[in-house]
Amino acid sequence: MKNTFIIALLCCFALSFGQTKEPNTIQTKKDTINKKTILLEEVIVTGNVKTDPTLTIVKQDFTEKVVQPKNSGELFSDINGFSLIKRGNYAVDPSFRANQYEQLNVQYDGGTKAFHACPNRMDPITTLVNPEEITKIEIIKGPFSVRYGNTFGGVINMVTQNGNATGKVFGGSISSGYESNGNSFVNMLQLSSDMKKFDILADLSYRNYGNYEDGNQNEISSSFSSIGYGIKMGYEFTENQRLQANFRQNFGRDVLHAGLPMDTDEDNSSIGSLDYILKSNASVFKGFTAKVYYSYVDHIMSNYRRPSFPTSEAIAKVNATTYGGKLETEWDLSPKWKLFTGIDMVNLSRDGGRDRLVKKNMAGVTLVTPLAFYDKVWQDSYNNTFGTFAEAKWFISEKSIVNLGARVDFVASDAQDLDASFVNLYSNIDKRNETNFSGTISYKRLISPDYTLEMAFGRGTRSANIEERYIAYFNVGRDPYEYIGNPNLKAETNNQFEIGLTGKEKLNGFFDQIKFGGSLYYSIYENYILAVVDETLVRKYNPTTQPIHPKVFRNIDNAFKTGFEFFSDLKFANYFNFLTEVAYVYTENKDFDENLPLTPPLVTRLKLSFEKGKFWTSAQYTLTAKQPKIALSYDEIATQNYEVMDLKAGFKPIESLNIGVGVLNLFDQYYNNHLTFAFNNQANFGRVPITEPGRNFTFFVNYKF
Repeated sequence: MKNTFIIALLCCFALSFGQTKEPNTIQTKKDTINKKTILLEEVIVTGNVKTDPTLTIVKQDFTEKVVQPKNSGELFSDINGFSLIKRGNYAVDPSFRANQYEQLNVQYDGGTKAFHACPNRMDPITTLVNPEEITKIEIIKGPFSVRYGNTFGGVINMVTQNGNATGKVFGGSISSGYESNGNSFVNMLQLSSDMKKFDILADLSYRNYGNYEDGNQNEISSSFSSIGYGIKMGYEFTENQRLQANFRQNFGRDVLHAGLPMDTDEDNSSIGSLDYILKSNASVFKGFTAKVYYSYVDHIMSNYRRPSFPTSEAIAKVNATTYGGKLETEWDLSPKWKLFTGIDMVNLSRDGGRDRLVKKNMAGVTLVTPLAFYDKVWQDSYNNTFGTFAEAKWFISEKSIVNLGARVDFVASDAQDLDASFVNLYSNIDKRNETNFSGTISYKRLISPDYTLEMAFGRGTRSANIEERYIAYFNVGRDPYEYIGNPNLKAETNNQFEIGLTGKEKLNGFFDQIKFGGSLYYSIYENYILAVVDETLVRKYNPTTQPIHPKVFRNIDNAFKTGFEFFSDLKFANYFNFLTEVAYVYTENKDFDENLPLTPPLVTRLKLSFEKGKFWTSAQYTLTAKQPKIALSYDEIATQNYEVMDLKAGFKPIESLNIGVGVLNLFDQYYNNHLTFAFNNQANFGRVPITEPGRNFTFFVNYKF
C-alpha cells in the first residue's frame, strides 16, 4: 500500500514516545475561558481539579484552528472514545463508548436541552447549534455526577460564546469556508458588545452543501442548506449577580438523507433560555443558580425525491416541544464539606403523522383511484421528568477528595391519540408513573501536582424514551424493519466502575514534556432496552414485504460493557507535538450471544503537529480496526479496517485574521464507518452501509474586528 511507510513511521514514533497534545486537543486540568464568564455556570468543568466533576475531558479552542465541520456533531470526531452515527451529511449523532441517543445527556450552556421531532432523528440537537458558536465541549465520562440531569452513559455539555468574552465595546467576526468535495460553502457573521454591565452577542449563518463523492467517486445524496441566527444577552446587576437570555433559530431546507427512507423538506427549530446566578460571600450559603428553557421543532419530510414515490407518495409533518429548568443551591457546610442541592425538570411532547397516497397495488398495477391513508407517528405522546438531587464533596485532606451524589427522578408518560393497531397490542394503556434512583461515589487523589488518580462508581437509570414507548409500526432503525414501541418497558440501568490516571513529566534535551492518561471502565447493565423481532406479529405497511415481522422494544436481562482509552502527549524540539490516542470498547448481549448494537471497533489516532509564531500545521493518521463482532439482531454487517490521513495548516498574517486549509482523506480512501446507516430507498444502491467522503480540499477564513 502506498501509505504503509507513513503508517510505520507514525506507529514507531507513537510506541517510542506516546501521545502528545496540541493546544487544540483534549484537556483535563486547565481551562483558558475568561473568568468573567464563569459567573454564569454554563461551564461545568472550570479547571479546578478539586471542585470539577470526576473523570472529565474537555476539548476547546474550536474557534482557533478551523477546518469547517458541517454541524456540531462533527466536532466530536476527534475526541477520544467518540464515534459518529451518520445518516448523511446533516443528521450526525455522537456515540461515546457505545452509548448513544438518550443514553447520553446532551445539552449546551450548562443545561439547555432540545429534542428532535423526526422519529429517524433527522434533526438531533447537534443540528440546532452552529459549530462556529461553540468554544469548548465538556464530557463527564459516565454517571459520575447527579447535578446535570438524568444521566445513563455520560454528560456532554457544548459551551457557546458570550458577548463579554472579548471585553470590547464593539467587536465581531466574519467567517467563510469552502469544501471541494460537494462544492460546499458556509458563511457566518458575528457581532458582540461588552458595555460593563450589559453584553450582547448576535450571529447569522448560512450553509449550502452539495452531494459528496466517496473514494470510488460514487455520488452520495447528502446536500442541504440551512440558515440560522442567535442572540445572547447578559446583564450583571453586581459582581455577584448575572441574568442572561439566549434565543436562536435554525431553518434547514432540502436535506437529503442517504440512510433514511425520506428527505427533509423543512426543519424549523427555535430554542430560548433564561439563566440567573447569585454568588454569596456568606460563610455557609455560597450561591444560587436558576435556568428555564423552551424549544420547539417543526419538521416536514417526504419521499418526493425517492424511487418509492411513483408507488406510494408520503409526507410527514411532526413536531416536538421541550421545556424545562433547574434550580440549584451551593453550600459550604464546613472547610471540609461542600454541598450542592437542587431540582430540575425536562418535559417533552411530540405529535404529528404521515399522509400516504398509495398509487399502485402490491402487484405494481396503477390504481384508478389512489388510496389515501393517515398514519399516527407520535400518537400525541409525552415524557416528563422531574428530578431532585444532592451532591457533596468531602475534602478529606489537601490531596484526597470524595464525591457523593444521589438523585431521584419522577417520570410520567402517556400517549393521548392512540393508533388502533397499537391499542390491539396494549389494550390497557394509561398514564404511567415511574420513580428512578441514581447515585455516585468517587475518590480523587492528587498524588502530586502533576499526577491525579480517580476512581468512581456510578449508577445511572434511564426510563424509556418516546420512540421506545410509543412508536407505532414505523421504520426508525438502520435496518428495514418496522418498529413498535412498548409502554411497559422497565427503566434501564448502567452500573459503571471506572479508574483513571493522568500525569505529566518534564523532560530534558530534545524532548520538552510528556503528558499522558488513561481510563479503564466496566459497566453492568440492567433491563437494557433493545428492539427485538417478534415473529408473532406481521408488519402493518406492505405486509408481504420482507422482513415481514416487526421489531418490538424489550428489556434484556444480561448485558455488559468494558473498555479503555489512553492518550500520551509529547512535546519536543520546542515547536512540535506528537499525539497518540487509543480507544476500545467491548460489549456483550448475553441473552443473544452477540455484541450490543453500534459498538465501534478499536480506533487509534496519531497526530504530529507543529506551531511557531503565526503558522501551524498538523498531520493526523486515524487507524480503525475491523469490527467482526456484530449484532446480527440489529442487521449489522462486519466492517473492514481502514486508515485515513488528514493534513491541516493555518496562517495568521495579522492578529485579527486566521486562514486555515486542509486536505481530508488525503489518499482518497474508500471506506464506511461501522456506525453509519445503510443506504435506504436510494436509486442504484442496495442496503449496504453509506460510504464516507473521499478526498476533500477545505478552506476557511475568519476575520475578527
